[in-house]
Amino acid sequence: MVERPRGRAHSVMSAPLPLESVATLQPLARWLPHLRDVPRLPLTTLPTPVEPLERLGRIAGIAPPWIKRDDRSGLLYGGNKPRKLELLLGAACARGRRRVLTFGGIGTHHGLATAAAARAAGLATTLVLVPQPVTPHVQRCLRLLHALGAEMRLARNTPDAARQGLAILIRGWLRGEPPVVIPTGGTSVLGALGYLNAGLELAEQVRAGLLPEPAAIFAALGSGGTVAGLLAGLRLGGLSSRVVAVLVTDILPPSHRRLLRLSRACLARWAPAARVTLSTQDLEIERGFVGGGYGAPTPEADAARRMLLDAEGITLETTYTAKCLAAMLRQAAARTRGEPLLFWDTFSSTEPSTAPSPLPSPEALPVPFHRFFAAATP
Repeated sequence: MVERPRGRAHSVMSAPLPLESVATLQPLARWLPHLRDVPRLPLTTLPTPVEPLERLGRIAGIAPPWIKRDDRSGLLYGGNKPRKLELLLGAACARGRRRVLTFGGIGTHHGLATAAAARAAGLATTLVLVPQPVTPHVQRCLRLLHALGAEMRLARNTPDAARQGLAILIRGWLRGEPPVVIPTGGTSVLGALGYLNAGLELAEQVRAGLLPEPAAIFAALGSGGTVAGLLAGLRLGGLSSRVVAVLVTDILPPSHRRLLRLSRACLARWAPAARVTLSTQDLEIERGFVGGGYGAPTPEADAARRMLLDAEGITLETTYTAKCLAAMLRQAAARTRGEPLLFWDTFSSTEPSTAPSPLPSPEALPVPFHRFFAAATP
């Protein structure tokens, strides 16, 4: 058990989550035991299952693909965020900080996961948000963020968000209470460690005969930490599966070089003794499914979302995961050899369990956010 530094009492929750260490996180502790003292918060319930999508394969007329159910990654909140946040917030708690600062669109799932996990850890959250296409799902995310007690700031665009974030940091330093910055999407060498562990987890599931080794693994590409950590973990675990990163954002989209650089940095930092080589052929960026930009639904993504829901009862959203599934279905239809493909589901099937019910009305949100509820939305 990692001891939480003493300091002023947290006012967000009276009984925050206990601070543990990577020694309790498998399979990472088996593969990299020298990391046993890295702090973490217990946000995940691992391993997440793998399942064949038999009915989807029949409906789509393709060889049955597989799914990695990271939508079930945690009880508090699922998806790809808890794997990264349990390490990032663990570091914040170990440093005795009381507030975290992060960024995203107004429908940010990263912000939702951060606010929910920080609340459970006894930390306050400040979010600097930028506009994106407004849908009912985005409106619900905004109400959830307010219900979770997050301080919400609206920025005009990405440069304005950076300026506001810097001002918040400066004010925190002057007060002697600087917030910890959680990178957008949790993308950092530390955050990527959570998905290095996910790659090792899949490698062990393949070895256990729970699924065949995938020829390609499809994952949504936003800020890039999930993809970079996953690639590092797959290679460390001995799998040769190619990672197809399906780009879903036109806001500072990560390049192929940047993703490989982060993946290599992750291996160099966390597994320096490993003899793992990453090549440009290990990673493909699929850029044809962004549509009108970040958060903008596309007909192909909506069709893929409805097909998976009807066939398997699994829910996706149109910002990230439905676009990723659409890309996999198109590539699967073009393949002639029936190679096993894996869809990595990074959407949370769990609504934040710390959010009060019922949700607040739109009028209860900070005034700058009222305009996102003013007009009818698609």
